[in-house]
Amino acid sequence: MRRIAITLAFIALLCGAGPAVAERLVVSLSNHRVAVTSSFVGEELVLFGTIEPDPVTRPLRPPYDLVVTVTGPRQTLRTRRKERVLGIWVNVDSREFLRVPSYLAILSNRPVNTIANPDTLRRLQIGLDNFLLPQRIGTDFADTVSDDPFRRAFVRLQTQQGLYRESATAVTFLTPTVFRAAIPMPAAVPTGSYGIEVELFTGGNLVARTNSALDVIKTGFEQYVADAARDYGLLYGAVTALMALLIGWFASVIFARD
Repeated sequence: MRRIAITLAFIALLCGAGPAVAERLVVSLSNHRVAVTSSFVGEELVLFGTIEPDPVTRPLRPPYDLVVTVTGPRQTLRTRRKERVLGIWVNVDSREFLRVPSYLAILSNRPVNTIANPDTLRRLQIGLDNFLLPQRIGTDFADTVSDDPFRRAFVRLQTQQGLYRESATAVTFLTPTVFRAAIPMPAAVPTGSYGIEVELFTGGNLVARTNSALDVIKTGFEQYVADAARDYGLLYGAVTALMALLIGWFASVIFARD
């Protein structure tokens, strides 16, 4: 009898130790597929969502904060440092960033450093300063401190192209439980599959999380050329070389002098 009582008490302790989840997120994206053509100049997607009680008997706990993190296909990229040597700018050092997002947007309703404490932000990789960007350093690879010069230069270059961004005004609460988030897709956006993570905070604590996704694809003539180069590489190379020779010959005939 005593053993049964201990077992029941242990089960009750485990049940009581878990967090009492009172919220769940329901989100919808305005467009799950972005088509890139020769005239593509960028697009802005809109993520709509609501905060609902879960289970229904539990009350909601506003005010809330929301962070939307959008990550593009992973790539290995290189940042080079140049110096002036004998009056000429040359590459003197470089750093390779391993499988980092080709596109990264951290969108929130207010500055992320006011949403949660630094430990929570680092653990959840919220904010450009806290997102892991591993580098190859010699034979090792690891993330570095946020003020590492190569890391700062890499983030700055990606930001200038519109591929990395952090916005504290991109998420708007239309009501205490209904929100919208603007997701900008620049003209240079890479193609591939994108992940969207939506995280809900209240009182500095993460209380709900959900995911979505979108695809960026090439369409039209650009896609035809890309498919031909991939599927018929030898033929594509031969045709390209022949076209270059014909264009050069045609230009020499047009601009030939008597």
